Amino acid sequence: MKKSTSRLLALLGLLLTFALIATSCGNDDDTGSDAKTPTATEAPAATEAPQTPVELVQDGGTLEAVMDRGRVLCGSRDDVPGFALLKDGEYQGFDIDMCKVVAAAVFGDATKVEIVPVTSAERFTALASGQFDVMNRNTTWTATRDGSEGANFLFTTYYDGQGLMVPASTGFTTLEDLEDANICVSTGTTTELNLTAVFAARGIPFNPVTFEGFDTLVPAYEEGQCEAMTSDSSVLGVYKYEIEQKGGPEQHIMTEIISKEPLGTVVRDSDTQWAQVVNWATMATVQAWEFGLNSSNIASYDGNDPNILNFLGRDGFDPGLGLPSDFAIHVVEQVGNYEEIYNRYPQLGVLDGSVNDLWTNGGLMYVPPYR
Repeated sequence: MKKSTSRLLALLGLLLTFALIATSCGNDDDTGSDAKTPTATEAPAATEAPQTPVELVQDGGTLEAVMDRGRVLCGSRDDVPGFALLKDGEYQGFDIDMCKVVAAAVFGDATKVEIVPVTSAERFTALASGQFDVMNRNTTWTATRDGSEGANFLFTTYYDGQGLMVPASTGFTTLEDLEDANICVSTGTTTELNLTAVFAARGIPFNPVTFEGFDTLVPAYEEGQCEAMTSDSSVLGVYKYEIEQKGGPEQHIMTEIISKEPLGTVVRDSDTQWAQVVNWATMATVQAWEFGLNSSNIASYDGNDPNILNFLGRDGFDPGLGLPSDFAIHVVEQVGNYEEIYNRYPQLGVLDGSVNDLWTNGGLMYVPPYR
């Protein structure tokens, strides 16, 4: 009996020791009997995400800052007719309208936007440092920019490609005709990099003449400082139109396209909520076009198509994007659908049948469903 009692006391002592050890290995943040024990559905403390990122998301990030400020700051330019031009004190163009789209979606008022002009060389630094909230500035989506510039590229609003333009009187039709030529190009752009890479690969020597913006580049080209100028084909079309309209010499845009240039809206990395707000606001212009909705009929739609009713925010549909449920109505009624915006600027060329046409017409404009 004594031996059994002795063994029992030893066993109880061992169990008490294990209990003390287990208690000492518990959560150091537990300060009393009110400490919560994780249940089967809760992540243990060691795997919980740091609190700072969570607080940043809860604080609303860029969207909250924009709402508090009362306007969207949009980085763009002021020197390309058709895309972004400052004329008579007013900004106008395709990219400017895409800035207004964001303001219409967020505030229900397309006028609540401020354009911040920025150079090609400084645009990514300005975006990352918070000088503006969103950028629409003929900016090409590339792997390096997506990975190294702190930039988040969203929906492509304009599919383009780089070309070269020369006075028609030169008779130049191929890249080889430009051997040893002076070529005007914007500095700090993929345009400059593409030009150098393609001409080097072909073994064609040339002399790059660089400029900060088209307000200095185009006059230099017109004055004969360069035998050719290079940019996105859409921009070349704009300046061919401008030069010839004011009585200048006929221009020739070479048929060869030397790059792919998907242009679109850009925001800062690491703010998912703001990115989805801007992205879906922009895509609403394309979806409205596909649905046959435009600035004159979107608010009066009285059909029963469930997809369109979702798009318009009817019957309580809210996808949780951080936008008012009827944001698409404000976007299209105040700024227009994609077709209306594009055709507002004849310098951009013909939309029908181009790569920027709807996917149902053989183009590339295609957006995810609103459901």
